[in-house]
Amino acid sequence: MSKIIAGLFSSVDGVVQDPQDWHFPYFDDEVGAVVGSLMQPRMLLGRKTYVGFAEHFAPLAGQDFADQMAAPPKFVVSTTLESADWGNATVLGTDWAERLREVKAEDGPDLGMSGSVVLIRSLIAEGLLDELHLLVHPVVVGKGQRVFADGETFPLPLESATQLGNGTMHLVYAPETR
Repeated sequence: MSKIIAGLFSSVDGVVQDPQDWHFPYFDDEVGAVVGSLMQPRMLLGRKTYVGFAEHFAPLAGQDFADQMAAPPKFVVSTTLESADWGNATVLGTDWAERLREVKAEDGPDLGMSGSVVLIRSLIAEGLLDELHLLVHPVVVGKGQRVFADGETFPLPLESATQLGNGTMHLVYAPETR
């Protein structure tokens, strides 16, 4: 059975929006190693993240990192995207949750996610997310989209907490799956 493993950069006040504006002072070799450890053989992306990746990496085809990002099989959760022309991608439509249950039930490699916070929330609500890795940087951003929006209360069991040398906390949560 495959797992879905998500990773997000977060501020202490829970902001995950536009991490490129505030997380780079904390991105060192140790944080890079954690990010590298979260890479999985298959990717799961929301529509906005997929489109952003495609716009950024497609023009860079032939460069090592761009080719590494294009190569893995990708599943894109979208009810509006009809096709995915970049990077070995399959669009999961309106029945995305059921299709992901089928993918997870197969004897295949795990799926990794970076970003796509709205999709992460939906995966938790559907009982599909196996691990949530938060890299919480020691900074308060003050405004922006947060990890969790206002809404229902639910348990989020902490599996591990590791403080990195620069003050970043690597928190691993295991949401309840169904």
